Amino acid sequence: MGWFSRRGSRKGEGRQARSDGPQMEIDRKAVEAHLRAFVDSKRGVEAYVEPATSVTTTTIVLIAWDGEWTRRAVGSPRDGFDISQKLGVPVYDVNKTGYPNRMREWSKRRRRGDA
Repeated sequence: MGWFSRRGSRKGEGRQARSDGPQMEIDRKAVEAHLRAFVDSKRGVEAYVEPATSVTTTTIVLIAWDGEWTRRAVGSPRDGFDISQKLGVPVYDVNKTGYPNRMREWSKRRRRGDA
């Protein structure tokens, strides 16, 4: 018996199901209040929806014009896009666009203590 013959040859057999991230309770009102406060206090805010991983659920990152950012769990990609629409900010799928350089630059300045 070969190694690969033990794994199963039927479709889906021997494979793990794709994870949509861990199940977690999300206080949607608190999340929306935090994101609204960020949008109201910053200029040029854009939203980036991040996919779920094995350790986090779907999240949304809001990034201001200067690179300052905040991240919150939203539960699903649809929720991320819906919240962004409610906030009135442009929204992007981070898998398709990546993050803007200003986010990395802002984080780098914060680590150095410049921000």
